[in-house]
Amino acid sequence: MTTLRAKLAMLIALAIILVVGIITAVLIFVLRPPDEQQAIDPMADQVQLLVRLANEAPRFVSIRQGPAQGEIETELTTWLREALDARGAPRAVVVSRNARDLPLLSIPVDHGWLITQITDLGPSGGVLRIIGMWLGLIALGAIAIALFFANRMVKPLVLLERAIESVGTDALLPELAVKGPVEVRVAAEALNSLSSRLKAAMESRMRLVAAAGHDLRTPITRMRLRVEFVENDDDRTMWLKDIDELGRIADSAILLVREESGKAAAEDLRLDLLIAELAGELRTLSYDVTLTRAAVTVVRANPTSLKRAFRNLIINAAIYGTRARIAVEATASEALVVIDDDGPGIPQDMLVHVFEPFFRAHPSRAKDIEGTGLGLTIAHEIVQRSGGSITIENGLLHGLLQIVKLPAIAPAAGPESA
Repeated sequence: MTTLRAKLAMLIALAIILVVGIITAVLIFVLRPPDEQQAIDPMADQVQLLVRLANEAPRFVSIRQGPAQGEIETELTTWLREALDARGAPRAVVVSRNARDLPLLSIPVDHGWLITQITDLGPSGGVLRIIGMWLGLIALGAIAIALFFANRMVKPLVLLERAIESVGTDALLPELAVKGPVEVRVAAEALNSLSSRLKAAMESRMRLVAAAGHDLRTPITRMRLRVEFVENDDDRTMWLKDIDELGRIADSAILLVREESGKAAAEDLRLDLLIAELAGELRTLSYDVTLTRAAVTVVRANPTSLKRAFRNLIINAAIYGTRARIAVEATASEALVVIDDDGPGIPQDMLVHVFEPFFRAHPSRAKDIEGTGLGLTIAHEIVQRSGGSITIENGLLHGLLQIVKLPAIAPAAGPESA
């Protein structure tokens, strides 16, 4: 009952039932027939008239040996007998209903029973039962109508919900077909227009960042040439270090744009082998990297991009956390890579910002450690494009946990690699 569709349907159904119920009650009050007790006196007159006719002119009436068969109307029989007693003409009359539900009056006379049909004074079971059935049918019909119109009314909202759910890793809405009722067409056109403007804005941003990164290369090269003429060795070393950092930032910005805008072909690859190969390469570069477990698992991604993402994550752990320990776990539907280190971790209130460009958990240490602040951003973009997710959290005692989840396309089977 929490959805808008259910609330609208219930509101419409209640409105219909309430209106029909009020009209029914008014009609019953205005046009109600006389009740059974009000009809007793005329019926008592009829009994006395028939008894007199049977006594004075028996040839005009039909006399039977017993009362009419059928279900006896006990209450009506009692009322009629009481009315005859009050008139001083007591008689054991019987009111019953035959197999066709017709009301019959059985009157005892001298030589048998006089049987006649009387006016039906109301349906069997009472008026309230009939009204209940009437309102029940109205309720069923009202609910069906209400559900139909509620679905029509919320269809544009359903269209919006489905469009949002279908947003891909590029954060763009798919093109929607402009058809159906007016409201649906208007909603589809609005979403298509929004998607176009969003796509244009993102492409403009990507071009701007890529152009800025590319244009930085020329002045960086000129600065590098001029620094060679600096006579003081210490000054020249510091200048070259700053220029190298500027170059890495420019290259990382261009790489980030390529990852966000590019759609490299994906292929099936052994994630455990990729991580093992990467760990070996980084050890040869003097990084303290240990592969503790490598369960066999297959994922679908671009090998170059995914390797770049894990390289950034492992180097981040090895540099900021002293050493990196890697474990590859696998289930039938998911591949899990956990990277932990022995570093100081990240303040809890800053964890929500770790994937922002140029994020630094400890700015004071940035001067002593190489890096551009884009490694986690690029890794996050690559893993998301591969259908996975990255979670970063502090360890129980110390260090940082980097947890990467990717959809597995093959069950974990076969020997482990290390």
